[in-house]
Amino acid sequence: MENWERFRKRRISGLKVALASFLIYHSSFTFCVAQSPYQLKTGREAALLGVGVATGVTSLVLNSRLEPLTKAEIDGFSRADVPGYDRGATFRLSHAADQISSVTLAGNVAVLGGLTLLAKPMRQDMVTVGVMYVETVLLANGIQRSVKNIVQRTRPFVYNPDAPMADKLDKDARRSFFSGHATNAFATAVFTGEVFRHYFPDSKLKPVVWVGSLGLATATAVLRYEGGLHYPTDLIAGAAFGTLVGWGIPKLHEVKNRSEFGQRLDMQPWSNGQATGVYLRLAVFSQ
Repeated sequence: MENWERFRKRRISGLKVALASFLIYHSSFTFCVAQSPYQLKTGREAALLGVGVATGVTSLVLNSRLEPLTKAEIDGFSRADVPGYDRGATFRLSHAADQISSVTLAGNVAVLGGLTLLAKPMRQDMVTVGVMYVETVLLANGIQRSVKNIVQRTRPFVYNPDAPMADKLDKDARRSFFSGHATNAFATAVFTGEVFRHYFPDSKLKPVVWVGSLGLATATAVLRYEGGLHYPTDLIAGAAFGTLVGWGIPKLHEVKNRSEFGQRLDMQPWSNGQATGVYLRLAVFSQ
């Protein structure tokens, strides 16, 4: 009977050690799978969303005060007034290019949406990705639209005698700098590439995602030029600003270092006199 009792206690101790090892292993495994490369913070998100909304409202107020060109002003325009490096745009005019540029822009958004839905780590972190992208779009559009309404640069087609007068008399004809399509296309493309590479740092598809997204963004910019809607400088400025926002928003949300991991991990030795092990408690990111 005494031997049986010692055997039973040894079995129980062994099971406790095995269970502790199992929990440690699976806690570590769960962390690797569930940890997001990004983190939302209430104060920061409120500030970013607030700035995005504020700039959007500002752009609407400025747009309401924008006066369209008059026919007399349009008749007085000359291509010679446009700097040589931008003048080529005044010879471009294509309604089809205008329409297709919106399709390629939508394609960029579709790539991001498709990756978010189909790639499990991104899908599990959909709220975080979604909030970051909304911040990107609000900031990019609020600022670029405000700048457009302040600068009031005349679009290239206004200098083209083949363009319809009705389009020239629309106040949107004074909103050339800088390109909203280029801003949104490059913001989305860079956002997509950055987010994908952080969720899948070892993926061989990273170059494919980058080339595909930036290819669509570049196509959007070229089509806006061919449509007579923007000068090269409008497109370069839009691409640069969109790239900055598309890179900057994910960067602000990155889990910067592993010190944060240390704050979520509680590890202590334990012993009950019969067995010794390690107690581990891990706080995982909430999705």
